Amino acid sequence: MAGTPPRPDAPPAEWWERLAARLIEALVFGVFYYILFIALWGFFRTVGMAEVFGGRLPGVLAWLAAGAAYAGYDWWAHSRRGRTFGKAIMRIRLAPDGRPARVLLKRALVYPAPVMLMGIPVVNLLAGMLLFGVGLLILMDKPLERGPHDRVAGTRVVKDLR
Repeated sequence: MAGTPPRPDAPPAEWWERLAARLIEALVFGVFYYILFIALWGFFRTVGMAEVFGGRLPGVLAWLAAGAAYAGYDWWAHSRRGRTFGKAIMRIRLAPDGRPARVLLKRALVYPAPVMLMGIPVVNLLAGMLLFGVGLLILMDKPLERGPHDRVAGTRVVKDLR
C-alpha cells in the first residue's frame, strides 16, 4: 500500500461521507455509461439492429460494461491505495489496508458489481433493491457502520486522519 496506514483508532466514516464518495464516483461512471450507450446505440442503428430486444440492447450492454468497469475500478483502487477517488476527495479510506486482492474482489462483487444488472428489465428492480439494502445496512450497523461488502472483506471505512 502506498503511504502510511490509517490509525487504528480512526473513527468510522459518517454515512453521508460514504454516500458522497459513491455519488462522486457514480457521476464519473454515469458519464462513461452515457457515452458508451450513445456509441452502442449508434452502432446498432447503423447495422440495422436498433430494435433487437425491443431497442434495449444498447442500454443493457452499456450497463454491463459500465458496471463491470466500476466494480473493477473499485477492486483495483482498494487493492492498490486503500481508497477510490471518491473516498480520497471525502478524506476517507478502507481500514485495515493491505487486505489480499482476492478478499477485496469479493467486496467489489457484493457492491458495486450489482450495478452491472441495472440495464436488464425486471432484474434492475432487484439490483436497485440490493443496492438500497446495502446502504440501509450501513446505517443500521452501529458503531462501525459496515455494509455487507465490508463484512465480507473484513474492512471498515474510516476517516483519513493522516
